[in-house]
Amino acid sequence: MIHGWIILDKPVGLGSTQAVSAVKRALREAGEPKTKVGHCGTLDPLASGVLSIALGEATKVAGRMLDATKAYEFTITFGEQTDTLDMEGKIVATSDVRPSPEAVEAILERFRGEIEQVPPAFSAIKVGGKAAYSLARAGEDVELASRRVTVHELNILPGTGRGIAQSAVEGGPSPAPSPLHHAAHGPPPRSGEDQITLCATVSKGTYIRSLARDIALALDTVGHVTMLTRTRAGPFGLESAISLDFLNQSAKARDLTRTVLPLEAALDDIPALLVTPGQAQLLRHGQRLSGFPAQPGLLLAIEGSTPVALVEAAADGLRVVRGFNL
Repeated sequence: MIHGWIILDKPVGLGSTQAVSAVKRALREAGEPKTKVGHCGTLDPLASGVLSIALGEATKVAGRMLDATKAYEFTITFGEQTDTLDMEGKIVATSDVRPSPEAVEAILERFRGEIEQVPPAFSAIKVGGKAAYSLARAGEDVELASRRVTVHELNILPGTGRGIAQSAVEGGPSPAPSPLHHAAHGPPPRSGEDQITLCATVSKGTYIRSLARDIALALDTVGHVTMLTRTRAGPFGLESAISLDFLNQSAKARDLTRTVLPLEAALDDIPALLVTPGQAQLLRHGQRLSGFPAQPGLLLAIEGSTPVALVEAAADGLRVVRGFNL
């Protein structure tokens, strides 16, 4: 049985649940034993980029990935706000204001660090036991409480930021959409509207669509997201991601191992602790190891090259936090 991570470079139009189904089909195609599969944080169908899929024992630490810092590139198109805050929704507000890149740069500092953010009405947040998006689609007014999130980094992506109206004023040609390394997965911003592309590194629970909305409002205009790419989720970036085509080709060749990163790839921030076979056996049975010299904190117990358990080291020994059946 395969245990580890498949990092998908998810294309636009594919939902996270559909991506999990695609991985399950690939496992069947490759003749692999039935394996537990789960994604680590949803990615909107209209977004592309890094989607971490856990296989087998890796699903036991998927929760760590849900809490991980994530990075995005996103384009704000100014002049129209939609009810979904992206291209999928209907227009609910318009503005003739087109901010310059300098104006955008000047207000970004307001959105760095800890900020208060109201999530989009079209989100999976539960309201009275129902997802907010289901209520919004039914025409109900959805009011969500603001939440505190952290924006670690927020900058204009180099090489972007010239709006169509600004170019026309300067007498130059209208610029083409920025050739982002991942833009091929998503539709370009609609022509005739000014846009700017930003990169952000954010905490769990941050909504990029809300961030784009609030940036536009701070510029005395309105806007919505017309391109969104997740470039990193925790330790996994686009450099680790594979396409669905490559996954399917590997499945047909019955060689899925070349698409799978090891379980411990998601735990590279945790110090390793080598244990003997006897100690590993005790940990696998959930027993505490007393009198074990180790620095306090979370450790990854390893026997040889095989992860045994996540353990918490304290003065009275090692306690198993999460064991692996490997």
